Amino acid sequence: MSGTQNALFRTASSPAQRGIADTSHSRGEGGESGPPINLVPSHRLWYGLHMRSADDERSGPIGFRPMLRTGHRFSREASHRPILVFEDVYKSYRTGLPVLRGVNLVIERGEFVFVTGPSGSGKSTMLRLLYRADTVDDGRILFLGRDVARLTPQAVPFLRRNLGVVFQDFKLVDAWSVAENVAIALEVLGLPQRLIRTRVGEALERVGLAGRGDDPAGVLSGGEQQRVAVARAIVGEPALILADEPTGNLDPQLALDILGLFEEIHETGATVLFATHDRTLLEVRPRRVVILDDGKALDVPDGLSVESEEPDFPIAH
Repeated sequence: MSGTQNALFRTASSPAQRGIADTSHSRGEGGESGPPINLVPSHRLWYGLHMRSADDERSGPIGFRPMLRTGHRFSREASHRPILVFEDVYKSYRTGLPVLRGVNLVIERGEFVFVTGPSGSGKSTMLRLLYRADTVDDGRILFLGRDVARLTPQAVPFLRRNLGVVFQDFKLVDAWSVAENVAIALEVLGLPQRLIRTRVGEALERVGLAGRGDDPAGVLSGGEQQRVAVARAIVGEPALILADEPTGNLDPQLALDILGLFEEIHETGATVLFATHDRTLLEVRPRRVVILDDGKALDVPDGLSVESEEPDFPIAH
């Protein structure tokens, strides 16, 4: 990493001081506007700033203890559990018009699963429920054995530290450098700057942006900005990667490149849940597909092949 890069990290102000207002809102399925996703700049709300010692986090009543450990991907108590379980999940944004109706789904550690369906079918809603931007109306979502909806507000940031989320619209701060946009996921944990520099450099190299850490995020192309967003999602080595239409704003070739990047990340042992309406991505190679339609989830374990029967709802080609 360059001397300029090192100086950037030494002199950068705290995450809260660097905050730049972002008024973007996420729209729930069915046209109902959900609460704003405050990834940038309200990192206090997303990850929670490092305000307690490690001993406090282990012993305090936070309701969700991070399952990652140094040298181990999960704690022993989580080793026998599926990483994600949906149990009879219901969610509505308008009375009488449920987006999800009795969804049941089990995702094991290390899987790569596509979630697809027509617009408004509940893809984004499913992910929002996972990272607690919304809560279920009925049923349960268990992440590493924890009931997500029952977590206290103080525990939600600890949940999100175990998730890596990639959004369609990147959610970067254009005025920040590439490195700053990635580093924020570690700065909120209170890690030493030397370790942050090392891990940010490694993450940028993994996504093909080695040497670009000093560049302002706003000057990058759409494909490069999405790579920065992926680097931010993986730099903390989360248990689960959530991708919410990450190729929706990219041309077809860039979309395939980003999919390839997620596949490389998956090969390292990460679990990936990839929401998309693009049929061409589903046909790249056989992978498990969950099809959402009319509030229900249809599980296709072997994926959709070119020869398979077309689903009875429109998927973009």
